[in-house]
Amino acid sequence: MTVHDIPPLNAALNGLATVLITAGFILIKAGKKSAHRAVMLTAAVVSALFLAGYLTYHAMMRGFHTPFGGEGAVRTVYFVILWTHIPLAGLIAWLVPQTFFFALKGDYARHKAWARWTFPIWYYVSVTGVLVYLFLYVWWPAAK
Repeated sequence: MTVHDIPPLNAALNGLATVLITAGFILIKAGKKSAHRAVMLTAAVVSALFLAGYLTYHAMMRGFHTPFGGEGAVRTVYFVILWTHIPLAGLIAWLVPQTFFFALKGDYARHKAWARWTFPIWYYVSVTGVLVYLFLYVWWPAAK
């Protein structure tokens, strides 16, 4: 495994987190609290693995910037996605643990109130994380 294997692995972890978050949402709406808890804890672990991979990649690349190869309207779309993804990802790093904290201590009313905000933001960050990967490495990679 090389440093260049980390971005596709991170994209896969983001995709898996999206699937798990979706399943968790469906399970809680169906009243399956135990299954919801297991799936959401797994989503948190997967997201933590992503974060570790992301930080490792950027530490190993020493701040190397991955240029975007798209032009015109697609460039605007990419940067709108990226510039919304980045601050929301930072917010998620705080929201998810807070939301989990309330659930783990049994304060389900506060957990539910926080989850109303955490869920859509976490979902957006997971989906756009995969999109950023696809934009940068699959659809419009920069010319080498």
